[in-house]
Amino acid sequence: MSVKILGVRSSWASRARPLNNTNPGQTAAASLTGRSLEWGAGAPTVPSCATVFPCSRGSDSCPPVLGARDRAAPSPWSPAVSFTLTTSLKGLPAGFSGGADRPFSPVLGERTPWGLSGIGAAVAWAACAGEACVPDGTPGGAVSLLTPLCPQQCAGEENWVDSRTIYVGHREPPPGAEAYIPQRHPDNRIVSSKYTFWNFIPKNLFEQFRRIANFYFLIIFLVQLIIDTPTSPVTSGLPLFFVITVTAIKQGYEDWLRHKADNAMNQCPVHFIQHGKLVRKQSRKLRVGDIVMVKEDETFPCDLIFLSSSRGDGTCHVTTASLDGESSHKTHYAVQDTKGFHTEEDIDGLHATIECEQPQPDLYKFVGRINVYSDRSDPVVRPLGSENLLLRGATLKNTEKVFGVAIYTGMETKMALNYQSKSQKRSAVEKSMNVFLIVYLCILISKALINTVLKYVWQSEPFRDEPWYNQKTESERQRNLLLRALTDFLAFMVLFNYIIPVSMYVTVEMQKFLGSYFITWDEEMFDEDTGEGPLVNTSDLNEELGQVEYIFTDKTGTLTENNMEFKECCIEGHVYVPHAVCNGQVLPGAAGIDMIDSSPGPGAREREELFFRALCLCHTIQVKDDDDVDGPRKSPDGGKSCVYISSSPDEVALVEGVQRLGFTYLRLKDGYMEILNRENGVERFELLEILSFDSVRRRMSVIVKSITGEIYLFCKGADSSIFPRVIEGKVDQIRARVERNAVEGLRTLCVAYKRLTPEDYEGICTLLQAAKVALQDREKKLAEAYEQIEKDLILLGATAVEDRLQEKAADTIEALQKAGIKVWVLTGDKMETAAATCYACRLFRRGTQLLELTTKRLEEQSLHDVLFELSKTVLRHSGSLTRDNFSGLSADLQDFGLIIDGAALSLVMKPREDGSGGNYRELFLEICRNCSAVLCCRMAPLQKAQIVKLIKLSKEHPITLAIGDGANDVSMILEAHVGIGVIGKEGRQAARNSDYAVPKFKHLKKMLLVHGHFYYIRISELVQYFFYKNVCFIFPQFLYQFFCGFSQQTLYDTAYLTLYNISFTSLPILLYSLMEQHVSIDTLRREPSLYRDIAKNALLRWRVFIYWTLLGVFDALVFFFGAYFMFENTTVTSNGQIFGNWTFGTLVFTVMVFTVTLKLALDTHYWTWINHFVIWGSLLFYVVFSLLWGGIIWPFLSYQRMYYVFIQMLSSGPAWLVIILLVTVSLLPDVLKKVLCRQLWPSATERIQTKSQCLSVEQSTIFMLSQTSSSLSF
Repeated sequence: MSVKILGVRSSWASRARPLNNTNPGQTAAASLTGRSLEWGAGAPTVPSCATVFPCSRGSDSCPPVLGARDRAAPSPWSPAVSFTLTTSLKGLPAGFSGGADRPFSPVLGERTPWGLSGIGAAVAWAACAGEACVPDGTPGGAVSLLTPLCPQQCAGEENWVDSRTIYVGHREPPPGAEAYIPQRHPDNRIVSSKYTFWNFIPKNLFEQFRRIANFYFLIIFLVQLIIDTPTSPVTSGLPLFFVITVTAIKQGYEDWLRHKADNAMNQCPVHFIQHGKLVRKQSRKLRVGDIVMVKEDETFPCDLIFLSSSRGDGTCHVTTASLDGESSHKTHYAVQDTKGFHTEEDIDGLHATIECEQPQPDLYKFVGRINVYSDRSDPVVRPLGSENLLLRGATLKNTEKVFGVAIYTGMETKMALNYQSKSQKRSAVEKSMNVFLIVYLCILISKALINTVLKYVWQSEPFRDEPWYNQKTESERQRNLLLRALTDFLAFMVLFNYIIPVSMYVTVEMQKFLGSYFITWDEEMFDEDTGEGPLVNTSDLNEELGQVEYIFTDKTGTLTENNMEFKECCIEGHVYVPHAVCNGQVLPGAAGIDMIDSSPGPGAREREELFFRALCLCHTIQVKDDDDVDGPRKSPDGGKSCVYISSSPDEVALVEGVQRLGFTYLRLKDGYMEILNRENGVERFELLEILSFDSVRRRMSVIVKSITGEIYLFCKGADSSIFPRVIEGKVDQIRARVERNAVEGLRTLCVAYKRLTPEDYEGICTLLQAAKVALQDREKKLAEAYEQIEKDLILLGATAVEDRLQEKAADTIEALQKAGIKVWVLTGDKMETAAATCYACRLFRRGTQLLELTTKRLEEQSLHDVLFELSKTVLRHSGSLTRDNFSGLSADLQDFGLIIDGAALSLVMKPREDGSGGNYRELFLEICRNCSAVLCCRMAPLQKAQIVKLIKLSKEHPITLAIGDGANDVSMILEAHVGIGVIGKEGRQAARNSDYAVPKFKHLKKMLLVHGHFYYIRISELVQYFFYKNVCFIFPQFLYQFFCGFSQQTLYDTAYLTLYNISFTSLPILLYSLMEQHVSIDTLRREPSLYRDIAKNALLRWRVFIYWTLLGVFDALVFFFGAYFMFENTTVTSNGQIFGNWTFGTLVFTVMVFTVTLKLALDTHYWTWINHFVIWGSLLFYVVFSLLWGGIIWPFLSYQRMYYVFIQMLSSGPAWLVIILLVTVSLLPDVLKKVLCRQLWPSATERIQTKSQCLSVEQSTIFMLSQTSSSLSF
């Protein structure tokens, strides 16, 4: 029998392994490399763990070809790969093979005689003594010769399809090694552009017309082309063409710049090894598996696995500033078995394969393993992690050269995958704008429907339907009534469609884009210490900064400096400090030890030194000599001048602190950690394992071996993480000291250890190796392994580190609370430390009544009882407050502060046993609404995001803002409506994933209270003004139909219809939305309460929207009927002529343009020469254009109905009076409303404006009097 496989999955894990047979006597699992199966000539292997089974064509009993995991994978089959599998098993039923090849077609869902199920490098044949096994166990018949394998029969790794196998240097493993499938991968071209020369026009048009507004105007334009409409298609087509063209030019130019950058990147030269020699070729020609050499200061051309470097220890230093903005040097490590390959010949002789995960965008995560083949057939398997991965875009520093093998190229590199933008967030203003558009669309349809009905009512009398001067043709008389009505309805839709502002979207986009530069240009938000300024990663949320109701902030590095200083350590009840302190002063001659227990036991000194050794060894610090490090240097007191570098400031503070107590960490060299003890003797410990820190475990460990052969596990971490794993030590004394330090606001860590026997260590190695080489769920397996290793510890002591509060952090929080914003602190620190920080930053005050919802309290009471008790407490003091007062902006709340920890939050979020999961959440939310501040401690990163989501989706739907500086804050930053990253010392992951980034927490005050306030005011006015001026524009057109027999006659000329929105009235509102300051910046900073005036989308509520709409209707009535009644039966020219319809329409249009422009001038508080130029220039442009448009006979026009119309209107004295009178009457109601509101019902903003104006008048009066007195005295 032979089986022809037509396709294989290109992303299968292709490592061949035997299956785990559960019944070897009945099931023969034959590896593809075994003797029972033979390959066709030159054919590659099949995917691992395949199961072959026959079934009838078209039978519904055929099992699915692929599992659920495979169905989700894109493009699973590569038809170019095919091979033939032949075998000769005895006892096959006659009807099974038929002596001919049976084709396999493993395409999903296709019914064929044969199928493939599962993955792996073996095909399992089930046979009973050479005969086929049927379901009932009886042999015979063309039935299931091959049984599907259950998941347990395929080893766990083989069930995972999201991996790839790479031949290092494209060299196949030596004979006898396991077989692999060649896989196809993209070349190394980077394509960051969206368009090509050929698809730019169709693709860009498709993207733009996906917008509802653009699509709407396209439909209107097509209607004008198809049917006879009262206006020219130019009136809709030209503005639409202008908007589409401007957007296309902008996007095309940006894409052209991306093309240039791509070409420069793809054509840069790269050195790679071919046949033992260095060859130079363009970067775009690199392939997966190529071995590349990169020299110092060069950028890595693709994602590489680090094989070796010119450094003897197999390390290299890189900077990733172009990836994540971090300029510090990061250390990467070569594969242990290849770091000795320093020449091209050595590297070219390497036989190895790499198995790793499929490309994914996380810059800081990588899972893989390398199989290094030597003379023996069994490979050496080593785990690969992010420390072995050199990313494209990073730059090699302080290392002469490195060798690496390409694993991800082109668009599969992590840099390219990060080109994709984050999910779009929509602001409240944008949502309101879309709702208003729907309302105006309904108004448009209503207008068209009313006019259509009234037209046929008007034409119900014959002389009106067919007057003597406008006889119908016979075809028009026989035309279907419904078709005529539909045509008339569409014509009215076209006539009134200008009520939908075509240019509003473009103006809003320009306002957001240009307005975002005011943040980046703000010199007051530039931090001189870090040399950083604010960043704007998205301009779509500028106005949302003025609507924030809840702020969720991290503590460490956000509220605090993240600049740690070692204060003390406690060892079995004895407190050690770097210097003895008496009454707050340092005593230079003191020994530096303050004993709480004055009678230490005989083993105290041994435990003391063991504690100091633990701090010197349990870390991931790198030591750099002065000449190896750029930038500022820290020299520990006494001893060798060096620099400690670590991603954790706590570790640096601990190592520097313990150095002042007599133990100095020197370096890590050749796998040995060296420390200098008190006797100036160098101690060497072999570093065996590092159990890295993570935010879930909240601890880290190292396993070291002393020169004498003793093996230690040293562990340090949070007290909640260490104490449960301790079986010995003075727990009570140390716990008391930890709690005391936490109350004082110090960061505490506990240190423990245990001795390991060689047998224990061997078991640990086996456990860790199995977890480290796992490709699937490696993190989970490592966590399980760490959990088994880090137990039965002996407590040594605890440390205390001070993290100072950031400058002006307390002032910022106080200002935000005055602005009506609730501030929540979400931190992983313990409760006492976090509470002390909250008091220091004035989040909690002396009068604040603290409510606790913590694990300690839940041990005494049930969650139900605690929640109801807290609820009664806060509601009893809330008294008569209404539900509206419970919002995030209430100023009348009692001063309660809630403290909740991560374990208690898990219980609150957990569904109740009776299935009513939402009850506890609602009760918890009710408590939080009545608290002025909330502290969430012991929070995991995902719990932070849960809190944000819980508040965001509550009944009030408040606008939330999350701010943090570390990777553990990314989840809540992405979850909040607005995410702000602090450019801190824990990397730039938060800043990269945020919408905005600031150097310090104090800059949040100006970001919200000034920039956010201005942005919201400006864009709200822009949106309302656009709808207002379009109501003014179209409502006279609607009224005119009552005076022209609903004949669809337009009131305005085609040129005016076209240019009204894009020329005559567009620039003034755009400039207003960029520069308006209704109060001064100093006033907004000094009066945070003004933020309340714009809270909860105050300027885009229905009441304000209706006011603007009615104001537009009123002004339109004044324009139309004022001009109509002023000139009815009246001679308006010196020669006795009266105005025609075009002159009448031009008069109405002139009054309208001057009214809407002057309305904006009245609303302007902040005048500059630019405002004057644009506002008065727009009016002048309208007048000049009208004179030219009507004063010249244009040869390209077939008819010119506006010739001399504007000049005739201006030659009439009554027309001038009408223009002045109607403009004044139109503006009068808005002026009266503002005056009355300021006098009778002034808002806080209006009171401040009045106060400022009075103050300026007094100052100018005093100045004038002083000048007068000076001149008189002179």
